[in-house]
Amino acid sequence: MGLLDGKRALVTGAGQGVGRGISLALAHEGCAIAAAGRTLSKVEDACREIEGRGVRATPIRCDVTVAEDIAACVERTVAALGGIDILVNNAQIVPLGTLLEVSEENFDAGWKSGPLATLRFMRACYPHLRGGGSIVNLGTGASIRPDPVGYGAYAAVKEAIRALTRAAAFEWGPDGIRVNAIIPLATSPGLEHWIATRPEESKAFLATVPLGRAGDCETDIGRAVAMLVGPYGSYITGSTLMLDGGQAYLR
Repeated sequence: MGLLDGKRALVTGAGQGVGRGISLALAHEGCAIAAAGRTLSKVEDACREIEGRGVRATPIRCDVTVAEDIAACVERTVAALGGIDILVNNAQIVPLGTLLEVSEENFDAGWKSGPLATLRFMRACYPHLRGGGSIVNLGTGASIRPDPVGYGAYAAVKEAIRALTRAAAFEWGPDGIRVNAIIPLATSPGLEHWIATRPEESKAFLATVPLGRAGDCETDIGRAVAMLVGPYGSYITGSTLMLDGGQAYLR
């Protein structure tokens, strides 16, 4: 039996990278998955792989910057899976650039896809999560870097998500809902793009990882999330779990 047999999860940004890895790890433990993403073909492909783990998988096209899409996504998840036990807020548009360079349009996209979408999803899923549900939100190591030049806007929207995580853990704990955040470092398309476009910066950064590598999206990040939302994590809430090979630490 898997740790999550009979559970149902909604994972955003599930078509690739960390979201896909988390979905596969949850499925490996017996959890049915609603895989949401902007590009339907990507989440459909992910669902075929998820179903190979022996669980139900439902692909849902969802633009997390659109409130109506979020509401419809939650409704479709409940209709397809019969409920929601786990919510993973992974999708995020990344606003990069120095504070003088980053456009207000990009910052707004980061805000809408990050903390605003996270709040909307948590509110929409709240009635279904009462009595034992779990939420995992994603932060970023950029928010705790000593030299956040070029990452200030991204760090700002992700730290807002961690603030919402802590608040929800306190407000919804009496309702039986656990809410945590993770800060992952994984071999995602985003990391690969960073390595390709900023080779010197990325090489120097990866050299500071004590374990000597970036994590695998499924085995290093996804399995940790499966632990966090499962029975072994039942007393953990309001926390941020660092999944970065020891590269950074919370101050």
